[in-house]
Amino acid sequence: MSRAILTISSKNYSSWSLRGWLLCRMAGLDFEEAMADLDSPEMRQELLLLSPSVLVPRLTNEGVTVWDTLAIAEYLAEIRPKAGLWPNDMAARAHCRAFCGEMHSGFANLRSALPMNIKARHKSFKIFSGARPDVERIKAIWRECLDTYGGPFLFGETPTVADAMYAPVCTRFRTYAVELEPQLAAYCDHVFDWPLMKAWEEGALAEPDEIIELEVEF
Repeated sequence: MSRAILTISSKNYSSWSLRGWLLCRMAGLDFEEAMADLDSPEMRQELLLLSPSVLVPRLTNEGVTVWDTLAIAEYLAEIRPKAGLWPNDMAARAHCRAFCGEMHSGFANLRSALPMNIKARHKSFKIFSGARPDVERIKAIWRECLDTYGGPFLFGETPTVADAMYAPVCTRFRTYAVELEPQLAAYCDHVFDWPLMKAWEEGALAEPDEIIELEVEF
C-alpha cells in the first residue's frame, strides 16, 4: 500500500500548510511530504492571500484527495477515530468546532497585518487598528478555552484540531511581539514545546526560500 502524500508549501510562511501537517501527524498518518513549487504564480498568490482558491495543504490517501484544512481534519477524524482530533464530549466538541470555524473563515485583518514568518523576530510592532479586534478576539477565545478546560492545550490535556488551527497564531504573536498575559503566554510556550511544532520549526528555519513580499519592514 502506498503512503499518503501531503502537499504543502513554505514551512516558514504557510500557516495553512502547518495546520494540515499538524493534523496528519496528530492522527498518526504515515505520509510523505510533497513541496509545492513556490515559484509558481498560483502558490505566490495563495501565500500572499490574493487567491480565492486553496491549493495547499492537499492530502492524497488511499485513492482519496482532500484539501482545505477543516475538510482534512474531518477526513482524518473519520479514518482515525481513536486519534482524538476532536474532544470526546459532545458539548466540548461543538465548542471546538465553533472556534475552529472562526479561524477558518475569519481574522482576515490579522492574516494581512501579521503574516506568518517563523524565522523573523521583532522587538516591537505597531498593529494597525483594523487588526486589533482580531487579536483581542483570539485572546478571548484562548482565555475561555483555558479557563473552561484547564489547559495546557485549548481543550485540555491533549491537543485537538483547535490547537492545530491556532498554532500559527502563536508564531505570529511571537514574531510581532504581541503582548500576552501570563496564562496566554504559557499556552504559546506549551505549543512551542510541542514536539510536532519543534519539528515543523526546524524545517522552517532550514528553508532557503525568501518571499520578499512577506518580509515586513520596520
